[in-house]
Amino acid sequence: MKLFVPCAKGLEYLLVEELGTLGAKAATAGVAGANAEGGMDLVMRVALWSRLASRALWPLAAFACRDHDDLYDGVAAVDWSRHLSAASTFAIDANVSGSGITHERFAAQRAKDAIVDQIREATGARPSVDTADPDLRLNLSVRKDRAVVSVDLAGPLHRRGWRRGQGGAPLKENLAAAVLLRGGWPAVAAGGGGLFDPMCGSGTLVIEGALMAADVAPGLQRHGAAPPTRWRGFDGVAWQALVDEAHERAQRGMAALRRVHVGRDSDPGVVAAACANAEAAGVAEAVDFDVAELASVQVAGLPASGLVVCNPPYDQRLSADPALYRALGDALRRTVPDWSAAVLAGDRALGMATGLRARKVYTVFNGALECALLACERVRPPQAPAAPAAPLAGGAQMVANRIRKNLRRLKSWRAAEAVDCFRAYDADLPEYAAAIDVYTEAEGARATWLHIQEYAAPAEIPEADTRRRFGELVRAAAEVFEVPRGRIALKTRARGKGGSKYGRFDQRGEFIAVREGPVRLRVNLFDYLDTGLFLDHRPLRLQLGATARGRHVLNLFCYTGAASVHAAVGGAASTTSVDLSATYLQWASDNLALNDCSGREHRLVQADALRWLEAERSRYDLVFCDPPTFSNSARADDFDVQRAHVRLLGAAVDRLTDDGLLLFSNNYRRFRLDEEALSGFARVEEITAQTIPPDFARNPRIHRAWALRRR
Repeated sequence: MKLFVPCAKGLEYLLVEELGTLGAKAATAGVAGANAEGGMDLVMRVALWSRLASRALWPLAAFACRDHDDLYDGVAAVDWSRHLSAASTFAIDANVSGSGITHERFAAQRAKDAIVDQIREATGARPSVDTADPDLRLNLSVRKDRAVVSVDLAGPLHRRGWRRGQGGAPLKENLAAAVLLRGGWPAVAAGGGGLFDPMCGSGTLVIEGALMAADVAPGLQRHGAAPPTRWRGFDGVAWQALVDEAHERAQRGMAALRRVHVGRDSDPGVVAAACANAEAAGVAEAVDFDVAELASVQVAGLPASGLVVCNPPYDQRLSADPALYRALGDALRRTVPDWSAAVLAGDRALGMATGLRARKVYTVFNGALECALLACERVRPPQAPAAPAAPLAGGAQMVANRIRKNLRRLKSWRAAEAVDCFRAYDADLPEYAAAIDVYTEAEGARATWLHIQEYAAPAEIPEADTRRRFGELVRAAAEVFEVPRGRIALKTRARGKGGSKYGRFDQRGEFIAVREGPVRLRVNLFDYLDTGLFLDHRPLRLQLGATARGRHVLNLFCYTGAASVHAAVGGAASTTSVDLSATYLQWASDNLALNDCSGREHRLVQADALRWLEAERSRYDLVFCDPPTFSNSARADDFDVQRAHVRLLGAAVDRLTDDGLLLFSNNYRRFRLDEEALSGFARVEEITAQTIPPDFARNPRIHRAWALRRR
């Protein structure tokens, strides 16, 4: 069975990992869910054990759907006798978006008519609709003129079955599980650590944490011995065996559970709801809920180590006051300075107002609200402010003058094309050998950030001179752009055995959203060698977006998916993004979600790009291929672009439609295109000159690019 397992946006890669532990033969991340392969045992384990999934959907049919007649015909084409009898009951949950079909209830009604009409014509009787407790629950998704009809084999999985009361903005249990997992709670609990929520509300995080520590299956109370569905193909005997095993594990876990799960809140009403929920969940003896003001909150008798979890107010119904977040940070530093923390904040700025230093910041969605999940190694006091910088002099002043000259030269181009992220300096003065890239935030105060990357100095230059010159360049850039040191990312080189190499990077987990043409993209300036956005490829991405409407687009070695986002926002019928790195695919997923490009038409594939391409059978109108110069991995063959490019381009051209276009680029300085070998199957045109933007004019060898079409 091939399943689609939905989840909240931002949890896709956590869900892929979980599906692997539940026995999926294969699992790949999509947008707001994961595709998985496995048998009925996988379905049952997802229904009983998944902490992150929202549902478990088995697609029956996918078809073009421009209007309600297409919807009726597509649903009617399914043989419903395999799934329903005239005596059965069913219900349809519909989600629609686009211009053709806009009303979810009417779409569900039209699909229901197709099913009822088919069975009534065959049997003379019709099944009934029961939205409360149907024998068969169906899911209908219509997005961008394409419909998918699926069997919902488990129902709403975020409901654990213990909630008796709640506050004004309750956190769904599967999102609470993600906060705990991103905070490393399973390892903390296994090591005897405690759990503390100083703003616990109705107790979701604390209760979910206690149940997780006790190894209680999240679906045990929701389903019990009753199967999650009465679909004809469900194996009730096997389900009962899984439930019996889950009961045994829960009994052992609950017997070992200690009273180290603490929640505090200033509202007596929600604390009472938390106590009722804990009683219903069976963990009342292992949790400690009480009323306390944040400013005076105390914890006593807890282990020396543990995890703080918190979901402070941030949505439209509740206040999102930065002062509250600062007070939260103060309270944590006072009470649990040596604990780790996972804080789900309304956005990164609110999260940073706590003063916590995040090792990683994840973008997740609480319903439709985009949030920032801060994962912190340890609650620490804030650092002392830096001393004021000395006035510029000598070489630093020379660099500043050159940067200002470059800004004047680029000013009219940047204004005409609304360029927010660009290269401002590229070793213009040879003794100050570095690249300075400027990134402007897309929203809010539109703060400026700098990414400064040092080039390797000749071996004969003394190390002391290299360090001095780089320091002067950094001071010059900070003054010209009026950027504080905390918004400047430095990638410096350090001499080491075997020659020059980059020093250690930060682990800040700090992402900012920037604008490029019509799209927004997430970049990380501090944690990786590259930022997530190759600025020199800006013209290629814009070209891809401008020509993508209605076309099927393939992005090979997709990196963080920027080209896929341009294609999706440009109206592509579908995008397929292939990369071997789970980190980059999660990044690509976040970029797609940031631009509201979700759904099965935007596919993310974790695979060796060349192997996948040679096994693929679909055809694509546009292919973008920007491979690395060289890579090696334990999961794939070594890749060398010079050695492999003919094989790679041959496989890519083979996947083009008759009038399709392949855009190929790479940045290997000594690369030589084998035109003779390519001439047998492709028409090749070098387009490098028109793909080098003005801010890279000093370095026209930054990349080379070609357009290939089928011969």
